[in-house]
Amino acid sequence: MTAPATVTFVATDLDALATTEGVVACIIPENGTLSPEARRLNRLTKGAVKRAVESAAFEKLSDGDVLELGFPAGMEASTLAILRLDRRPDADKALAGGATLAKLCGTRPLTLLAGSQRLLTDIVLGATLRSYDFTDHKTGEGKGDDAPGAAPITITTPKPDEAEAAFADASAVAEGVFLTRDLVNEPANVLTTTEFATRLEALRDLGVDVEVLEEADLEKLGMRTLLAVGVGSESPSKVVVMQWKGGGDEAPFALIGKGVVFDTGGISIKPAAGMEDMTMDMGGAGTVAGAMHTLAKRKARANVVGLVGLVENMPDGRAQRPGDVVRSMKGDTVEVINTDAEGRLVLCDVMWYAQDRFAPSAMVDLATLTGAIIIGLGHENAGVFSNDDKLADAFLKAARTTGEGAWRMPLGKAYDKQLKSRVADMKNVGGRPAGSITAAQFLQRFVKDDTPWIHLDIAGVASVKGGTTLSPDGATGWGVRALDQLVRDRFESRDG
Repeated sequence: MTAPATVTFVATDLDALATTEGVVACIIPENGTLSPEARRLNRLTKGAVKRAVESAAFEKLSDGDVLELGFPAGMEASTLAILRLDRRPDADKALAGGATLAKLCGTRPLTLLAGSQRLLTDIVLGATLRSYDFTDHKTGEGKGDDAPGAAPITITTPKPDEAEAAFADASAVAEGVFLTRDLVNEPANVLTTTEFATRLEALRDLGVDVEVLEEADLEKLGMRTLLAVGVGSESPSKVVVMQWKGGGDEAPFALIGKGVVFDTGGISIKPAAGMEDMTMDMGGAGTVAGAMHTLAKRKARANVVGLVGLVENMPDGRAQRPGDVVRSMKGDTVEVINTDAEGRLVLCDVMWYAQDRFAPSAMVDLATLTGAIIIGLGHENAGVFSNDDKLADAFLKAARTTGEGAWRMPLGKAYDKQLKSRVADMKNVGGRPAGSITAAQFLQRFVKDDTPWIHLDIAGVASVKGGTTLSPDGATGWGVRALDQLVRDRFESRDG
């Protein structure tokens, strides 16, 4: 796994500022008041900090923006960065500010003079998340196996021990996000279903119980819709079950992930242009993996089970055809109209298995399921579909808290008409109108009446070309932070 930047918290030492190398950053609020650290920097640079703060350039900055002073006189640092941030910033501005600093630094070490800044954990988390760089398959000096990793981050503060303790859980979150990003960024010839399962087995080192169900097991269980997706591939289909038992005797909270390691569309083959992006079609499973890593690393006081269906959708002489009828583990029959609508066939069996085996207190599934959700919500929000208002509201609150975009979408019986089949209980697609909603309606048929459930369509947010505020080009790790926050709110905020 790509290791997050090493973060060190040290006591403030103003005398060391002149000889600190790399990027030195200080925080100055909108009114331009200089902290003791900023005043020392101002003296070292013969008034450059004060002049910069009084400039039109600083006045134009928004909270979370940075003003850069190159090769400051009187210092060995290559850059002096002034982060404009209110004394009581919003969390998203604090995250963005840290991310801006990390982007500015690149491979240079960062020293942040934090003082007693509020939301320091968010600033450091933003810097840590934005420092991610996936170099596993690049060659040359400093790349691949020889890559030095992210540049170190040093935080100076009056109470370094307290700041370090406060950052511990955020560090676990960063690790989970990095695991998700690594999985989503991996090419499909590397991240086969077998390799994916092997990487998930490594979660045992954190205390997670991991079980890999092979094709023979899935046949016995009757997971025929899942198996039908992978019959055209040389990679065996698998289901991986990950249990974190950090709570009491209560039923577990279930996370279900779609893990299509590559999606050609099968016989309903996709256009060649852009097909290379389908290495990210396992984004739901990747997010579940990252969330389980985070929960285990920070020893969450909750019972959570993660289940992922790992398949590859390939055209082959054995591959399922449009017009085939397959029977789900639940027993319902499905007419396959389009083999490129395979994710719901994977999820429905895993969801039913999760409910049968674990009787979860609630269930959340995640999938890069439909292109239609991108048309509706772009790359800013995941689509949220739910049969339970309380659970949906709790997730939306968690997403707002962590700054991960999510928007609730409707469900309704009227949409079921589009899924009617002439020869089976249902079709796997309902046509172009409301494509994301009919996909969710399909999945809802595999949710038991007493199970609170959310479906998250993450097709637009799992991987973003050009990157986001907190991530470079490619995988974002969206959802790890929101799911972790949901578990905190739902299970760990209780008195006692």
